[in-house]
Amino acid sequence: MTPPEAPEIGEASQGNTPPAVSVCLEVLKTRADFLSAARAKRQGTKGMMVQARKRREGERADPQAIRVGFTCSKKVGNAVARNRAKRRLREVARAILPSHGKPGWDYVLIGRAGDTATRDFEALLGDLRYALKKLHGT
Repeated sequence: MTPPEAPEIGEASQGNTPPAVSVCLEVLKTRADFLSAARAKRQGTKGMMVQARKRREGERADPQAIRVGFTCSKKVGNAVARNRAKRRLREVARAILPSHGKPGWDYVLIGRAGDTATRDFEALLGDLRYALKKLHGT
């Protein structure tokens, strides 16, 4: 069965569907980046914890890029549960951060035990919007 948003066979995509990974988001990969975010502002919601920090001048990253990292501890569950929670966090970040995140900021989304993997997706979107609003003071 073909999903409705998939192009028909032989048709080129018209570019009206969002990419799997947003071009304005970069992924945090180094431990130092995660530790820097851990010392910065944080906001908890029912579905996740969000840590955010404004990058300083002179850091190697693109000054206009929004960088995001994802993590889940073993409290979330086994590897299957942790990976499911991180997939959901990635999709939430892809949908919300390009429009609500600020360029030059790093964000770390941390999954919560039981809640991230089972919470309604619309509620997760609202959780991230709420956390960003509180972190940026708008």
